[in-house]
Amino acid sequence: MENLVMERAAPERQAVALKAFARIADAWSLTLREAAALADMSDSTWKRAKKPGYAGDLTRDQMLRLSALVGLYKSLELYFSASLARDWVKLANTGPEFDGGRPVDAMIAGGLPKILRVRNYVDALRGGA
Repeated sequence: MENLVMERAAPERQAVALKAFARIADAWSLTLREAAALADMSDSTWKRAKKPGYAGDLTRDQMLRLSALVGLYKSLELYFSASLARDWVKLANTGPEFDGGRPVDAMIAGGLPKILRVRNYVDALRGGA
């Protein structure tokens, strides 16, 4: 029964996640389309969702995406200088998850599993693994 209750995000948690991701999207200079795709939303839904008072419901997948992206943002801020941390997702990367492409494109193409792998990759760099 408890799992059924937790299936949908509480409105407060959802609002915090959306506010945090909107700030991250601004910090990373994501286009509307990039931010929407990372959040697994249409462009028009993302336009509404990033504003305070969004009344829609986020799926479990969307909440997990936003949570992982917040964690990735924090790891980048801890690991790199401020300017590199802000630019990292849009820079070509030869790391094992990116094949020379931009991390943002890899995460959009790979969805939640890729976002989680990228977060783990950066956490491993930060941890020295």
